[in-house]
Amino acid sequence: MNGIYILVTILAYFSILLLIARFTGEKHSDNDAFFRGNRQSPWYIVSFGMIGASLSGVTFVSVPGMVRSIDMTYMQTCLGFLFGYLIIAHVLLPLYYRLNLTSIYTYLGERIGRHSYKTGATFFLLSKMLGAAARLYLVCIILQHYVFDAYRIPFAVTAIGTVILIWLYTRKSGIRTIVWTDSLQTFCLLLALVLIIVQVTKSMDLNFGGVIRTIQESGHNRIFVFDDWGSKQNFFKQFFSGIFITIVMTGLDQDMIQKNLTCRNLKDAQKNMYCYGCSFVPVNFLFLILGILLLAAAPQMGITLPEKGDDILPLFAAEGYLGPTVLILFTIGIIAAAFSSADSALTALTTCFCIDIIDIRKYSEPDAQRIRKQAHLLISAVFIGCILAFEAVGSQSVIDSIYTLASYTYGPLLGLFTFGLFTKRHTRDRLVPYIAIASPIICYAIYRSVYLTTGYQFGYEILMLNGLLTFFGLYLSSFRKC
Repeated sequence: MNGIYILVTILAYFSILLLIARFTGEKHSDNDAFFRGNRQSPWYIVSFGMIGASLSGVTFVSVPGMVRSIDMTYMQTCLGFLFGYLIIAHVLLPLYYRLNLTSIYTYLGERIGRHSYKTGATFFLLSKMLGAAARLYLVCIILQHYVFDAYRIPFAVTAIGTVILIWLYTRKSGIRTIVWTDSLQTFCLLLALVLIIVQVTKSMDLNFGGVIRTIQESGHNRIFVFDDWGSKQNFFKQFFSGIFITIVMTGLDQDMIQKNLTCRNLKDAQKNMYCYGCSFVPVNFLFLILGILLLAAAPQMGITLPEKGDDILPLFAAEGYLGPTVLILFTIGIIAAAFSSADSALTALTTCFCIDIIDIRKYSEPDAQRIRKQAHLLISAVFIGCILAFEAVGSQSVIDSIYTLASYTYGPLLGLFTFGLFTKRHTRDRLVPYIAIASPIICYAIYRSVYLTTGYQFGYEILMLNGLLTFFGLYLSSFRKC
């Protein structure tokens, strides 16, 4: 019966997405609509939709489960996110609007050279493809375990079907459609989060004061860690990592910036970034509160919690401990979060491939549209392949894996943009791909040697080290142009 609830919810939800896609793409299916939304998106719609795209199904599942292992220390990273968004609004967005960019990696070609341009675009394609596939993989695993296994449907069919659904409503108008579907999905995600918290408190017979006491009495309410420099949860590690994670995973990420570039002007795009950045902290705080409530509810209900933190919320929802209402809300929340991150990733990957790798701007509009549609289908197929690869490998904590992966793949992008923005020197462009590849390898070697000799564990701050190594490599091979 639970599987039927989930299937009906998915079908109803997807029907609404297709309806929105039809209205937004009926008269706007050209490449400008697909890549830039004709620069007509209201900033407040973009801002609201970006919340859901950033959170993703991984946040919906992983963040509540984090509480058991690292308490509420994830808030330290979220505070860093806020400052990162301010830097993006005042340093990167003015640059992108001044150059009237469609793909942000075009800047690297104009500032440094062709090899730098292709290197930046390639690292984005790799980073975004793996990161988005990891997020969607988590959702597919949950659907497989709680629904499709009962019908003996293979995981590959679940993964292929999910990606096809996303391809169907993004294929015509791309980012123009996504700006509006993401807003719907963010609304559904936030509504589901709040109502699940309400339902959990009802099942525990708690009023507002009771919720506060439960949080205070929990052994997992710790937010700040100042006294342990060896811990990955040290405040300064988490805070500064949060700043740089935001800069690279939003400010240097075609997926997130592409939505900002659909705004009418720079001022609107900056308003979007302020509003979006400020909302990120309280939303994640609610997810952590939900995690504490679930840990407190488990012994009351006689529930044995699963070993993996990512399985805690799905267990409560899908096994019916909180009733069919929470099951439906959970399904809506996780599907909304998954689709809002995966659909924009698919569109951004198509944009980067078309603009930066094959440069469809040199073709006539009919040919360019045909190539873009073929590329969109090709990227979807690769997306499926990555999800199946993740299923073969598996992961204990997907959100931790994504941020760790970003530390290695986004580091060269951070170094490239930092060199371009904050120096006036010119580097030897042909050496850039080798520098960008060497930096993550050296980073990993440093991480292993430091851990084996001192026991010190690098956290997400490996991203800063990676970017710094790339920057120094570029600087050492640079010269002043006469």
